[in-house]
Amino acid sequence: MKGLRKYLTPFAPDQSGAVSVLYELGGMLVICDAGGCTGNVCGFDEPRWFETRSAVFSAGLRDMDAILGRDDRLVAKLADAAEKLDVTFAAVIGTPVPAVIGTDYRALERMLSKKTDLSVLTVNTDGMELYDKGEEKAYLALFEKFSDKNEESEDMNDKDRPRIGIIGMTPQDVSDLKAADKIRKVYADQGMRAICYGMGDGLDEVRNASLAAKNVVVSPAALKAAQYLQKKFGTPYEIAYPLASELVPEVNYQGKKILIVQQQVIANAVRKEIEKRTGEKEAITTATWFMRKEEILTDLNVDAADDISLKEEDDFISLVEKEGYDVIFADPCMERMIPGFEGVFIPLTHFAVSGKLNV
Repeated sequence: MKGLRKYLTPFAPDQSGAVSVLYELGGMLVICDAGGCTGNVCGFDEPRWFETRSAVFSAGLRDMDAILGRDDRLVAKLADAAEKLDVTFAAVIGTPVPAVIGTDYRALERMLSKKTDLSVLTVNTDGMELYDKGEEKAYLALFEKFSDKNEESEDMNDKDRPRIGIIGMTPQDVSDLKAADKIRKVYADQGMRAICYGMGDGLDEVRNASLAAKNVVVSPAALKAAQYLQKKFGTPYEIAYPLASELVPEVNYQGKKILIVQQQVIANAVRKEIEKRTGEKEAITTATWFMRKEEILTDLNVDAADDISLKEEDDFISLVEKEGYDVIFADPCMERMIPGFEGVFIPLTHFAVSGKLNV
């Protein structure tokens, strides 16, 4: 039955993805809602909320505010908060409320910029799409607003340590709050400096995005931003997940039929790691509940038939029953969906699916 959920919880919406991108950048994030969306973001969709604080606010829209489109009240609230907080920018993030009343985000951005001394960006999410679409919009808005051409770094050590921009690092995508530090070490061991935008590296690094020798796209939601930076600064990019090896346990994969369920970039990185270990091309299918980019298939030289979009729970269940896989990589919460599976189930945690992190 379409839309029926018996095993999986609802996935995070686009406004949660937008907040996740901007969470650590030192801005004031205003979710344009009555309060419920903000509660969901902070209570369920953003695991860093319980460890590190960020200036996340609800616009607190009342019924008549929404019906009459009283943007002036939002502007007044934001201006008042900006005077009391030490923030570097303000972001207004959309929900179903402004979508229904047709809020003009560009006009709202101009009104807020005139009222405060802050740089303001808006993300026109509408709560009707999944988290990765919100991430995609937020990354693009962020780099369009703040990235600028820099001829050289103020840090002279950077001349001997090429900068590698890592785009797509959010808990929703990598499911590990320590992943950014691990990636920094991977590149540091190679004599390079990894900049994980939004996970440990702040707005100053976004402003210095032109200094990157290369960008690495670790989630499909980051692809448009990397393409934008390539067009603007000529920065090349590659699609990869540098920590794929730690996600693949030592199991005999030779000649096995394998299914990998994750976000598209990590799933394909796990595929490549398995083929690297076996030394030959295995019968591997990747699948995702989320964004699927044809550009990623082309870049990774993957057959579209081996990359599947999942929409309903029955899609996954019937796929497993029909194809007879020997090994399945998926979030642990999905194992109960296939009680008849007799092969090897390997946990591949995906926070966007289960709300759980790697520990």
